[in-house]
Amino acid sequence: MIVVRACLRDGTGGSPTTVTRTFELGPTSHTVWIGPGPELRFFTSTGELPACGHGTIAALAVLGPGEYEVRAGGRTFRGRAWTSGDLTAAAFDPGAVTLRSPSSAEAGSVLAALGLPGSAADLAVASVGRERLLVPVGTREELAALVPDQAALRTACDAAGLLGCYVYSRPDGAGRAAARMFAPSIGVPEDIANANSTFCLAAALGTPVTVDMGDALGEPATIHADLREVSGYCR
Repeated sequence: MIVVRACLRDGTGGSPTTVTRTFELGPTSHTVWIGPGPELRFFTSTGELPACGHGTIAALAVLGPGEYEVRAGGRTFRGRAWTSGDLTAAAFDPGAVTLRSPSSAEAGSVLAALGLPGSAADLAVASVGRERLLVPVGTREELAALVPDQAALRTACDAAGLLGCYVYSRPDGAGRAAARMFAPSIGVPEDIANANSTFCLAAALGTPVTVDMGDALGEPATIHADLREVSGYCR
């Protein structure tokens, strides 16, 4: 068992992720099991997940430099890892993103739990295995000020069948944004890093993005997503 800090920002922070080959839960919020193949399985304290982006990045970093055909969540996809100075970088193809507009009821209940104004027209439901709501805000300051009602957010997400909600600041001219991922329905009030949702954002915007996460938790993380793969640095 090893704890990998996935999706570092400038060599620091990142999401502590347990990677194991012995099928046991680790001390962090997310555990990734590497089986033969390699096959990956992902767990939080509340159960198994069909996919976990930063967990996949962490697992590829443990597998080491090279190209891989990885199986997880019922699909096979490509992943790769390489060294970058004293860090390991990893990238993978999260698969096809499906997008739809949320209903007014879905949007209204989630926005109310977040304490945000807005309407369904501003939002998108995105999935690379499980649906999550993408919610834009104007600035990083607005994002940082969010204090969601976690109980109400879990109720709203459970009712809509959502994994959670990914709230992001609109990207600047260089394609850089910030985001916070709230997923109380899977026992994670806030994710330090969420690579699959960042890939969903790139697909929704139709352009590559680099997203900073984790600042509200004191663990700065950064994820890059283009329209083919998502990547991050690990230690």
